[in-house]
Amino acid sequence: MVVNAVGIYEKALPGDLSWEERFDLVHELGFNFLEFSVDESDERLLRLDWDKHQREEFRTALWKTNSRINTLMLSGHRRFPLGSADARTREISLDMMRKAIDLASDLGIRNIQLAGYDVYYEHKSLSSREYFVENLKKCVQMAAKKMVMLSIETMDDPFINSMDKAVYFKSQIRSPWLQAYPDIGNLSAWENADMGREIESYIDNIVAVHLKETKPVTAVSPGAFRDVPFGEGSVDFEAALRMFKRLEYSGSFTVEMWKMPSGDPIAQVRAAKAFFDAIFEKVGIEQEPIPA
Repeated sequence: MVVNAVGIYEKALPGDLSWEERFDLVHELGFNFLEFSVDESDERLLRLDWDKHQREEFRTALWKTNSRINTLMLSGHRRFPLGSADARTREISLDMMRKAIDLASDLGIRNIQLAGYDVYYEHKSLSSREYFVENLKKCVQMAAKKMVMLSIETMDDPFINSMDKAVYFKSQIRSPWLQAYPDIGNLSAWENADMGREIESYIDNIVAVHLKETKPVTAVSPGAFRDVPFGEGSVDFEAALRMFKRLEYSGSFTVEMWKMPSGDPIAQVRAAKAFFDAIFEKVGIEQEPIPA
């Protein structure tokens, strides 16, 4: 029988907790793991430069609480993209990846989620695409040496907004250490999305799945790709999860949400977990037990 681990994105939780308190809270809220964030903020980018003592403290907190981190979510490439027109920025982006791979290896994290942007703040061009592919190949070669998986997330951006595109770029690299990390919300938000066929076609390339609510892109709306409460968007989670059940998907699911400016973040996470617990039970997905 297939049993799936279910995690919560770090940014959904209060930020003023120690790592041990945070890991205990993850289990208290009914999740198997925390998804670790290295985003474009100075504060989180500094995690890439943690010294040996800081890494040891983090590992100790993990082991003491019987916890784990399934994925390092590396969204810092929005600020320093692999496809940048600036050579120095591209150097920084590769150095970020090298440090992220070393950090993941030291902390026991087996998967790094790579944002599927060639560039985010810059002008997109054939050159930005080519730089992205060239540097993606370098990133995968670095990751393979440490046996760390890189997985391309399907994004809120046209560059890689489908499984078709994610797997196409994988074909340019040809490595088992590059796979796909679909975001169900992002996939379903785009016009003419064919999420069912894409998930069925590429299930063998999927190592993790984001569960996020979105509102669709239309001719008159840019859509909404974050901060949409679960149940108030357009994502058919029941159908998507029923499909993953049928395909015997055995990877993890991560509930992706963010602390709202007001309200109790812990109550919001509890509500999200209850929302998905009901769907998991309805479609027959068995969740991994919470560690004691």
